[in-house]
Amino acid sequence: MAIKHNQQIPNNHFRKDWQRRVRCHFDQPGKKASRRVARRAKAAAVAPRPVDKLRPVVQCPTIKYNRRSRLGRGFSLAELKAAGIPKLYAPTVGIAVDPRRANLSEEGLAANVERLKAYMARLIVFPKKSNKVKKGDTPKDQQSAETTSHVRSAFGFEAAPAGVAEVSKSDMPKAIEGGAYRALRKARSDARQQGTREKRAREKAEAEANKKA
Repeated sequence: MAIKHNQQIPNNHFRKDWQRRVRCHFDQPGKKASRRVARRAKAAAVAPRPVDKLRPVVQCPTIKYNRRSRLGRGFSLAELKAAGIPKLYAPTVGIAVDPRRANLSEEGLAANVERLKAYMARLIVFPKKSNKVKKGDTPKDQQSAETTSHVRSAFGFEAAPAGVAEVSKSDMPKAIEGGAYRALRKARSDARQQGTREKRAREKAEAEANKKA
């Protein structure tokens, strides 16, 4: 706010030792090289396993982005059950699991189940001991197949549809009689009053039966 008349100068702190508080990032090129070396070291340490995990394809939230897809945190328990994969076995073979996630559509559930089945079909499980092959391990004649270091590159997905499709006016669904708002309110009211109406009808039927008796 501007100062009028002959007032005292405000005690603003413009004499702080700001140079001691400024942080410069002159190590950006070096950090870039360090991250690259760390990625290579991690890939070599976990080889022949991939460095990332298999993750589900989910829809982005909000109306603005819900037509786009992205990778989620982990597969839901329903998806693992539909694919026939135990929830405790999945993390041991590179499958991310999110027990809190719930499926809201049959299409998304089916797509992720197919993603799991495709992954399990290409999965190579090496035995812990070469002379002892247990149940679930890949046979020796199939262990020489080509491997990958990134699951995301091997199991890609379409982030957004290729384009917008136009539909004719005749293909549009017919308008709801009375409006969608009124239909939703009526459905809500019917659901809330269902128990009361059933009780009222039952009492009425019992009263009529007592009169006849």
